[in-house]
Amino acid sequence: MKTEAAVLWETGGRWKVEEVELDPPGKRDILVELVGSGLCHTDDHSVTGDVPTYLPTVGGHEGAGVVLEVGSEVTRVKPGDHVVLTVIPACGKCAFCAMGRPNLCDRGAWALAGSTPEGEFRHHIDGVDIGNFCQLGAFARHVVTNEIQAVKIDDDIPLHLAALVGCGVTTGFGAATRVADVRPGDTVVIVGIGGVGMSAVQGARIAGAAQIIAVDPGEFKREQALKFGAHHTAASVEEAKDLVLDLTRGVGADKAIITVGVLRGELIGPVMSLVCKSGRVVVTGVAPMHDDQVTLSLFDLAMMNKQLVGHIFGEQRAIADLPRIFSLWREGSLRLEEMVTRTYRLDQINDGWDDMHAGRNIRGLIRFDV
Repeated sequence: MKTEAAVLWETGGRWKVEEVELDPPGKRDILVELVGSGLCHTDDHSVTGDVPTYLPTVGGHEGAGVVLEVGSEVTRVKPGDHVVLTVIPACGKCAFCAMGRPNLCDRGAWALAGSTPEGEFRHHIDGVDIGNFCQLGAFARHVVTNEIQAVKIDDDIPLHLAALVGCGVTTGFGAATRVADVRPGDTVVIVGIGGVGMSAVQGARIAGAAQIIAVDPGEFKREQALKFGAHHTAASVEEAKDLVLDLTRGVGADKAIITVGVLRGELIGPVMSLVCKSGRVVVTGVAPMHDDQVTLSLFDLAMMNKQLVGHIFGEQRAIADLPRIFSLWREGSLRLEEMVTRTYRLDQINDGWDDMHAGRNIRGLIRFDV
């Protein structure tokens, strides 16, 4: 079938909306008509070259929609089901899935390959194979993907909001509640207040943090953070340090979560200085793949019993944890609609990236139903 998709042809280029030929579903594939797709900073790393990506590629990895067709061996969903597409697959068979850690599923190794693990391409333009980012390619009206990257959700959940849970909300929420293990009464610092950072703010609030400090150079984002549960804000890590020491009587924060759009090694040391003895720093985000230099005090790390922890997808188990996230949304604890600053048509996708870079959005959202 033919569908519209936003394609990146070269590093440093702009997204171009093209008519692409989309293959029919294979035996374990599903065809999904999308309602919404989030503009997550991770896709922009393909543009900058920070993350080497197969090009040309259909971008997008954060989407939700309705299943139209399924392959002959599909068992997880059926036509008509509402689904969230997840950035991380969960095959259920590899060692990490068997250990209850599907966020580390071995099938995720093909996220940047453009093709399926079997070497197949699903998108084509005039005979040219086009990759699909994270084995999804959610900047498109229709997606063909393996069933292991879809989670069925209840029909009453608005699909354009559900799209956010495919990556950003789940990652940030899990960074606070699971990886940082925020406890009632904790003082938590969150550095970088985009879609993931704001979800971490919400996770820390829901987990019972007594003091949440949101750090971002953008005034708009700092103002919004107060509406989502932050108690204090700071424009920089340096400014936050004095605030943290004052709030904790010189002890330091219990947890710090880094959720900046582009992670750099020189940020680690200053953020480590914000946490107390035995404090934990959680690294959430994408760094340029070839950056291998980190600046921090090893003496401080060891002698102060501090922890530096990385993760992907908030260590969440999509099939089990997404329903819990939506339960929090239903009861009003977790805000989704308020996360969306602006919506765009697919042909406005470059406007969305411009707004993200200018700091005007918490989360931009492409909608296919308007």
